[in-house]
Amino acid sequence: MIRVHHLNHSRSQRVLWLLEELGLPYEIVRYERDRKTMLAPPELRRVHPLGKSPVVTDGTLVLAESGAILETLVERHGPQLRPDPASPEFLRYRYWMHYAEGSLMPPLLLKLVFDQVEKAPLIVRPVAKAISAKVKRRFITPNLRQHLDFLEAELASGPWFAGQAFSAADVQMSFPVEAAVARGGLDASRPRLMDWLRRIHERPAYQRAIDKGGPFEILG
Repeated sequence: MIRVHHLNHSRSQRVLWLLEELGLPYEIVRYERDRKTMLAPPELRRVHPLGKSPVVTDGTLVLAESGAILETLVERHGPQLRPDPASPEFLRYRYWMHYAEGSLMPPLLLKLVFDQVEKAPLIVRPVAKAISAKVKRRFITPNLRQHLDFLEAELASGPWFAGQAFSAADVQMSFPVEAAVARGGLDASRPRLMDWLRRIHERPAYQRAIDKGGPFEILG
């Protein structure tokens, strides 16, 4: 039995979504973030040394990292959720599977970090805010704008990230695009991206994953 070690409001939500798309049976082992630090509880380290989510176990197999989990599940159980490996679309699929965490998430994470810097203790808050504003203005905001413009343009070639058909690449891209809405400036000014987001939210498997995984909100 596949077990998803599921942390609330985390990347593990898209693992549940993929499993629902594949129609595979699975169990959810739930973990709650610390309400003060918003970090994962130490119990997750019993499953994987880094104590991060998602982690999937299946017998003696322990898989961590969203991309590795999704690719393994698709290879074993759902080749219909990836393009033919001999096709040009497969190269796009592979690109987006790695781009989501390798390129798009870092500036979104930096935005979250510097938003927290601005909440420093009162005595140093003016200095912290000044430093944060400078980093955002010179690096984070232009970087995010470039990524969002890139994604908007890429969706002009097809409704889904790998082309004409929905794939696991769309599942992988969901978390950073959701994060871009929460804290990266994504709004109706980029209609293709917002339409893509609407369409994934309407998928029955996405909705079932939310029902089973619990309320899902990107930390902002």
